[in-house]
Amino acid sequence: MPEQVQEQRQPEQVRSMDRKGGPGHTVLLALALAVPAIKVAYTVGGAEGARDVFVGMEFGNWPDVLIGMVLTEPLLGAVLGIVASRVVFALFAARGAVPKGGGLLGTARRLALTVANPIAVGILAGCFYGPWWGLGTGLAAFALREGVVVEYRAGRRGRHHHDPSYEPAPWLRRISGTERWVAAVLTVLVLPLLAVGTALDGRAWTSVLRCQVQEGRHVDAQRVIELGRKGNGVVGWSLDTEEVVNGAGCESTGSLRVRSAWWE
Repeated sequence: MPEQVQEQRQPEQVRSMDRKGGPGHTVLLALALAVPAIKVAYTVGGAEGARDVFVGMEFGNWPDVLIGMVLTEPLLGAVLGIVASRVVFALFAARGAVPKGGGLLGTARRLALTVANPIAVGILAGCFYGPWWGLGTGLAAFALREGVVVEYRAGRRGRHHHDPSYEPAPWLRRISGTERWVAAVLTVLVLPLLAVGTALDGRAWTSVLRCQVQEGRHVDAQRVIELGRKGNGVVGWSLDTEEVVNGAGCESTGSLRVRSAWWE
């Protein structure tokens, strides 16, 4: 009897985790807070420089660091999109978003619900990284979401959203179980490693410019990491003087490389 109660509680516990965002929610939040700080600190050479950079960027521009990291590293952006897509879908599935019932209408509703977000994620990846990245990201996001649909309809994540008319084939059950492990590995291992690796790769998160910087009566050409724009110039971190400066007449250097990667 206690074993039966425990077996009934386990799916409900999984559904409860989905409703709260699961481990993916925690990992995404931790990465969003910690990784940009690591990126800036390593790129500019220390905590003191990082503090000046964040002050110079102004609070509204702080997300630019994370956005820049995602845009400059295709693999990080793809995995982040896949994980975020699954976390969001599991959250809504736990609240009853997976339609029940068979027939053409029920199948069409489930298919539309399952493919909508992967298509959007794939389009974004395709626009930023190229068509093959978009195709791979969209297909992977769809595959991981389909496993959630199977488990909820089969009652493996609680009886609350169980579809009594649905009985998946044994091979489909095995695939959905594998999907759960793949999603866990992507979320708690691959994504954090990629994020930290991108933070320590020695590349700037935004444009590196060559600007004319005035120091007293002298004007020097310096390499500057752009932090923001004001008027006709930019506010940036000078890689030559290691301080926040105002630059004018800026031109792109054509490279984001600032220093060697941490592992080199």
